[in-house]
Amino acid sequence: MRFIFKTDYAQDIRLAKHGGHRFWYSVMLLALLAAPWVIDEYWLAQLTFILIYAIAGLGLMLLAGFTGQFSIGHAAFLGVGAYTQAVFTTMGVPFPFALALAAGIAASVGVVVALPALRLKGIYLGIATMAFGFIVEEVFARWESVTHGNSGMSVKSPEMFGWQLGSSTEFYLLCLVITVAATLGILNLLRSSTGRAFVAIRDSEISAQSMGINLARYKTLSFAISAALAGVAGALYAHKLRFISPEQFNILQSIDLLLMVVIGGLGSVHGAFLGAIFLISMPQIIAQSKDHLPAFIGQAPGLQGLVYGLVLIAFVLFEPMGIYGRWLKIRTYLQTFPFYRKGMFKRQKSFQKSDRLK
Repeated sequence: MRFIFKTDYAQDIRLAKHGGHRFWYSVMLLALLAAPWVIDEYWLAQLTFILIYAIAGLGLMLLAGFTGQFSIGHAAFLGVGAYTQAVFTTMGVPFPFALALAAGIAASVGVVVALPALRLKGIYLGIATMAFGFIVEEVFARWESVTHGNSGMSVKSPEMFGWQLGSSTEFYLLCLVITVAATLGILNLLRSSTGRAFVAIRDSEISAQSMGINLARYKTLSFAISAALAGVAGALYAHKLRFISPEQFNILQSIDLLLMVVIGGLGSVHGAFLGAIFLISMPQIIAQSKDHLPAFIGQAPGLQGLVYGLVLIAFVLFEPMGIYGRWLKIRTYLQTFPFYRKGMFKRQKSFQKSDRLK
């Protein structure tokens, strides 16, 4: 078992805590780089979708998992990024500039949503963001001069300074580079004073405010960064599908994104990736299992929704920390065997608290 004795602050905020982290993350990165030449094109497309959803998951994880602000309308930011990318690339804007505009406009919309929602918490904030998602979906459908309405809009392949990324391998590598950059950005943000302020707000708004943290500023900043990452993911999503329409960014997409971070593990960067893997692989598993199920079950129209609901209920009841939380328990069991104690991860008693300012 590995014991880490921290002796200074720099060691505490280091990205790689020990040599094992550096080794395994390097192996994983090499495997991802080699994937286009190892797996076939279908599974490469699924891996590309995992990377795209992981970027959106990182943004929602920052908002929900690290700042404690839940959003049930996050697909709207995904749609803003997708339509911004489609419009500007159609106008001939190079891919990097269009991507930056998609992130910037999505962040601006996130600020607009955050300002009136600053006084809302919990389920009321979720309802407000859900209403925003309905409004944006309706705007996509009605603003036909820009979005082409319900007819949809085609998207060109990414083009950078005369180099067109038309093949699936080139686009996958582009998504991989952006995903690595987004992950490193989030990790560095979380170990900064801004990231620690986000976590303080999540744990207790009163305590954070008593330490001098400006709640309005940091909540708005969290919404803006989360929306910007969703906008980047939406831009890549539009290029991958080559066609977008308003119904692709509805409430069901928002629920999928929230389900992704909850099942992956709230409050963990790893959870965003594990949740993306779950979200993309589960439909494949269900489709392959239909042939082995009785006809009245396998052909049922709501089978996928039923499985998602049962999985979510199972995680809420038996593993609230998600897939990553279960992995931490397995790893601890293997490291401490045979001295593992059954109650090691038992929930501690929580005392009732109120964040209401009088």
